[in-house]
Amino acid sequence: MYKCERENEILAIVSETEYVTVEYLAHKMSISPSSIRRDLKNLEERGLVTRSYGGVKIANASGKHIPFSLRSHENSLQKKQIAKAAVRLVNAGDVVFVDGSSSAYFVAELLPSVGSVTVITNSIDVMSLLSHYDVKLYCPGGVLSPENKAVLVGGYTQAFLRGIHADVAFFSVQAVNADGSFYDCYSEEVAVRNVLIQSADRRVLLCDSSKWNRTSTFLQGHVRDVDFIVSDRDLNELFTEPTPEKYVLA
Repeated sequence: MYKCERENEILAIVSETEYVTVEYLAHKMSISPSSIRRDLKNLEERGLVTRSYGGVKIANASGKHIPFSLRSHENSLQKKQIAKAAVRLVNAGDVVFVDGSSSAYFVAELLPSVGSVTVITNSIDVMSLLSHYDVKLYCPGGVLSPENKAVLVGGYTQAFLRGIHADVAFFSVQAVNADGSFYDCYSEEVAVRNVLIQSADRRVLLCDSSKWNRTSTFLQGHVRDVDFIVSDRDLNELFTEPTPEKYVLA
């Protein structure tokens, strides 16, 4: 495929949703990520796209929701590695909460192999996935998030979760700072996670290293609020005051 043809195909793909990740484009077009990045750099210099961390959108796009199917391609190898380590924290018979993050989705894929687990999730994609398995599955209800149309949020969701006790809760965020604070960009998902963090015995933050030393809009919490942090790299490289007993290195 000639360079101009590649660029036209990239523009066509990005125009469909207004945002895609580099990994998604590479997979979709069967081209190396490095080649995709070179093409994106040229398109950005021509004012046709705007690159952001890990992805690209059409310049002056109106700001559509980034579909879960695209987010799940970003750092997918690291997230799957993290999921394999994280699922070892689940015991047969546990009640497990899974949030709407793509990192938690990869954990959900492995839960049927644990045996006799009960899953509670506000993720539409996780519900669809686990409906094909012999897993007891609860949906907390709520309203479809206007910010992230892959999850249910709001007062009904929070009220349901307040009445639930979970043995383990898996969640992720958008950014983790060196001081141990972690952040997300979706305000209503932050509120839901705050409830589940209070309702679970074992709170597990799934954090691939692309989220290190970043920040986002809404403060979600601090590492002292969780019981385990699972990452693909040694978190001693990130935190200024590490607590190694919290770490699970994938």
